[in-house]
Amino acid sequence: MTEPSWRDIAKSQAGLITRAQLAGAGVQRWSVAHRVTTERWQELSATVVATTTGELTREQSMWHAVLHAGDGALIAGLSAAALGGLRNWDRDEVTVTVPYRNDVPRPIEGVRYIRSRRSSSELKATASSLPTMRIEPAILLFAAVERSERTAQGVLAAAIQQQLTTPELLLEWLVRLRPLRRAALFRQALQEIAGGAQSLAELDIRRFCERHRLAGPRRQTRRRDASGRLRFTDCEWDLSDGRTLVLEIDGAFHMEVEHWEDDIARQRALTDPARVIIRCTARELRDDDAQLARDLIRLGVPRAGVVSVGAGYRPR
Repeated sequence: MTEPSWRDIAKSQAGLITRAQLAGAGVQRWSVAHRVTTERWQELSATVVATTTGELTREQSMWHAVLHAGDGALIAGLSAAALGGLRNWDRDEVTVTVPYRNDVPRPIEGVRYIRSRRSSSELKATASSLPTMRIEPAILLFAAVERSERTAQGVLAAAIQQQLTTPELLLEWLVRLRPLRRAALFRQALQEIAGGAQSLAELDIRRFCERHRLAGPRRQTRRRDASGRLRFTDCEWDLSDGRTLVLEIDGAFHMEVEHWEDDIARQRALTDPARVIIRCTARELRDDDAQLARDLIRLGVPRAGVVSVGAGYRPR
């Protein structure tokens, strides 16, 4: 079988190639130096050159990161998750895992190298030519070292909500990655998501109701407002007097003036004599929920397992 030419190798690596690969393809060192000197190529590091000129693309930056690190290096963490399709979790920094047997690569701006004793061949995604970690181990290993437990659980919920993986696959990878920090927390979150909670907000409200023994609400209910526009409410409970209590949960973006005014108008349009609407913040629900629970009970939200006769509420 004919050995691939340096052009074939570079083409498969977004125009990048290592000096070792060039030597293996028969390109002499003087020839590489001449191309760099005449600005047809550019030297990216002591080990990697680009056969193109100009600023590197995002794909080329990732190839540079793994080629610079040597055999077994993988794009990992949120960088790998983004390549796997995860939206709204982008980071400028590229994360790369390096086998523990390798020397620590010299630093590259915008790249974070993490040495790992785990087998890169078992973690590697097979669908990409760029050496990339599969999305399940990528997000689980990221979540295990992320400082915020909420962010750690949020990325798991986001990957499932965006249909990039399933709770069952992530639970399987929890076993394969043992030992893994926060495994018990992730197992609980994944079991709750498998039971119907598709987002971090749903996990928060479910746990809130369990802590205070409140009946679980309906989530994301379709409603027509006063102008006929379709809306989705965060949480709803049927009360014993036949009315509906709606709880809207405000995230940080609600503090912006435009969103705040939109929410006021939305609440007014959804309110009618049979529907009471109240609000809370995501921080309050998560960190300071005792008063919220007392208010919901005072307004008539039924306890878990209690049937609201007037509205026919079904116990959990």
